[in-house]
Amino acid sequence: MRFLNDMRPDHDLTYSDVFMVPSRSSVGSRLDVDLSTVDGSGTTIPLVVANMTAVAGRRMAETIARRGGIAVIPQDIPIDVVADVIGWVKRRDLVHDTPLTLTAHDTVGDALALLPKRAHGAVIVVDEAQRPVGVVTEADCSGVDRFTQLGQVMSSELLTLPAGVDPQRAFERLHDGRHRLAPVVDEAGALVGILTRTGALRATLYTPAVDAAGKLRVAAAVGVNGDVAAKAEALLDAGADLLVVDTAHGHQEKMISALKAVRALDPAVPVVAGNVVTAGGTRDLIEAGADIVKVGVGPGAMCTTRMMTGVGRPQFSAVLECAAEARRLGRHVWADGGVRHPRDVALALAAGAGNVMIGSWFAGTYESPGDIHTAADGRLYKENYGMASARAVRLRTAEDSPFDRARKALFEEGISTSRMYLDPQRPSVEDQVDAIVAGLRSSCTYVGARSLEEFHERAVVGLQSTSGYAEGMPLATSW
Repeated sequence: MRFLNDMRPDHDLTYSDVFMVPSRSSVGSRLDVDLSTVDGSGTTIPLVVANMTAVAGRRMAETIARRGGIAVIPQDIPIDVVADVIGWVKRRDLVHDTPLTLTAHDTVGDALALLPKRAHGAVIVVDEAQRPVGVVTEADCSGVDRFTQLGQVMSSELLTLPAGVDPQRAFERLHDGRHRLAPVVDEAGALVGILTRTGALRATLYTPAVDAAGKLRVAAAVGVNGDVAAKAEALLDAGADLLVVDTAHGHQEKMISALKAVRALDPAVPVVAGNVVTAGGTRDLIEAGADIVKVGVGPGAMCTTRMMTGVGRPQFSAVLECAAEARRLGRHVWADGGVRHPRDVALALAAGAGNVMIGSWFAGTYESPGDIHTAADGRLYKENYGMASARAVRLRTAEDSPFDRARKALFEEGISTSRMYLDPQRPSVEDQVDAIVAGLRSSCTYVGARSLEEFHERAVVGLQSTSGYAEGMPLATSW
C-alpha cells in the first residue's frame, strides 16, 4: 500500500480519514477475486468474529465458518462448555443449516420462542423417528393462540431434500416447487438439516473454513491470568483450530509470560495474541511466540478506553504500522475493532491486515447468543456489552470472593449494556457477510487485485476531510 502522491501524513488516521483511488484493472468480475487469507488461520474470507460473550456462540461459530470466516469463543466461558461448543461446531454440515425442531404436540408459544434463534425462520415438526411431518413459520403463528398445538397450524406439504444434494440442484428444486426452504433428510428419512434457496446459492459462492479433517473451524480465547498453560492445553485437546491469548493491554509482561507458556506446549495451531497498536508491541509479541498479533486499543463500539484513559490509537494507522512490522518478521496481524461499514474492512486489509475482527456489528443478528427484545417503537434488538465492562468483569470473576468481585467491579472500561438493533433488511450475520464480501470484492476489482496479497500491494490510499467522507455517503431520501 502507498499513499496518493506519496503524501504520508504527519498524524494518525482512522478509517474515516482515508479513501482508496481506482487503478487500471484487468479483473473482469468480482467473482474472479480470491479472498482466502495467508495468515495460517484457514479462513477463505478475511472475517473473524470477535471473542465477545454477546457475539460469539455456537450458532455464530457454525454459520460464519460455513461461509469461510471463523469465530473466537470467549475466555469467560468454562472450559468444559467451550469444549462442548467446539465439538458441536465440528459436527455441523458444510452446506445445510442446523434445524429447529418441535413435535406436533408442542405449542405455538414454543415455536415463537425458537424462531428468532435461526435466520431460516422455520421450525420443523418431527415425529418420534425424527422424520419431518410439517413446517411452521412466523406467518403460521400470527393471530393464533399461543397454546395452540403445532399440528393444527403447521404446513404439511413438504418438499424434502436428500443429504448431500448438490446446492445448485437443491436451488432448482426449491425454485421449481415454489418453496423457500426444505428439510434435509438422510436415507432413513430422518431430519438432518434445513436448506433455504438463499443458503443453496451461498453454498456455491462461499468456501467453508475447514480443518484437515474437513470439519468447520473454530477458535478459542484464553486470558493471561491463572494457569494459562493448563487452559490452553485443554482448548487444544478440545480441538480448537486457533488459540487467541487475549487481554486489553497486550504489551505487558503478563502477556509475554502467557505467550511463552503457550508456545512451550508446542501447539500445532496458530497462536494469536493482543492487543497492541505499535511496531514495538507487535515485535515483542512475535518474539514471545505469537504467529498473529491483534491490533486495536479503543476503537470498538463498546470500548470506553480512550475516553476513560486517553490511551489508544486511531485504527488505520495502528494497523498500517503493526502490519508492516509483522510482515518484516514473517508474521501477520488481525485488525480488531473500529469497523462499521464494508469500506472499513477493505481499508484494514489494504493497510496489511490478514483478517478483520468484527464484534458489535454482528451482535445485532439472529446468530449472536442473546435473546431478541422489542423496543417501544417495535424495532428488534439484542443486548451487547464490552469485555472490559463491569458486567463482563462480574462474569469473569464469578469464582472470586464477594469482596474481590465488588472491588474489581468499581473499575470498568466498557459499556455494560447497549442495544444492537437488527437490520430489517439484513437481520442475519450471513446477510451482513454478503454485504461485506460484495464491497470487498468490488474494492479488489477497482484496485486491480485478484487476491488479498495483491490488494495490499496495489492499494493507493489518500486523505480526506470530514466533508469528503460525508460526500461518499448515500442519501436515503432526496435533498
